[in-house]
Amino acid sequence: MAKKKSFEDAMESLENIVQELESGDLSLERAMQRFEEGIKLSKYCSDKLDETEKKITLLTGTADGNVSETPFSKNDVND
Repeated sequence: MAKKKSFEDAMESLENIVQELESGDLSLERAMQRFEEGIKLSKYCSDKLDETEKKITLLTGTADGNVSETPFSKNDVND
């Protein structure tokens, strides 16, 4: 992953790698290369999610510096 990708681009690449690996059409050597790429992309996506969570926590803090964390629920999206 030489250049910076967006989270969405990285996820799309990761999904493509999973499909390739699941197809079973790759040689062992190529499958290992794609697996390694997938691990790097997975770490990148995980790091981006962690970074975003930290930013959200900072943004949801109160003026006096307190932060109230509430577990996210899918039901919150539908409200």
